[in-house]
Amino acid sequence: MRLREVVARNLRRLRQAKGLSQEELADRADINRNYVGMLEREQHAATIDMLEKLAEVLETDPVEFFRRQN
Repeated sequence: MRLREVVARNLRRLRQAKGLSQEELADRADINRNYVGMLEREQHAATIDMLEKLAEVLETDPVEFFRRQN
């Protein structure tokens, strides 16, 4: 599995666990609402700074985006 796919799946999992829509997450992170969808569909690769910002909103450690799920 490519790292971009791992990040996309974890972003979706973490967002859904918080009960947030893509739009709500984007609003809280002060980013374009389409950007979250692009990340989750693997159409865009997030920067480290962006992952840090999303992790803050999701109240998680940024390393969680890189965990491979079994």
